[in-house]
Amino acid sequence: MLEAFLAIVLLAAVAAWISVPLRRSGPPSEPGLEDPVLAELEARKQAKYREIRDTELDHAQAKLSGEEFARQDAELRRDAIAILKEIDAAEAERSG
Repeated sequence: MLEAFLAIVLLAAVAAWISVPLRRSGPPSEPGLEDPVLAELEARKQAKYREIRDTELDHAQAKLSGEEFARQDAELRRDAIAILKEIDAAEAERSG
């Protein structure tokens, strides 16, 4: 009788622990990404960072001359800085 009671309690505890993620309200989200504007800006930032890395790789593999790399790198970094400023502005607006 005691073994059956302990088995039921253990089963209930395991079921409660496993079901915690299912009982949470709303979809899981990263901080700041609930806002669609911030999510879009974050996606643009990540894409720009990938472009910068790709340009650096192309230069390292001698696919771009030093002059062409310098031009593209400066342009991409200007774009990235502009996106970061937009993110800062959107976060400031959001926080009031």
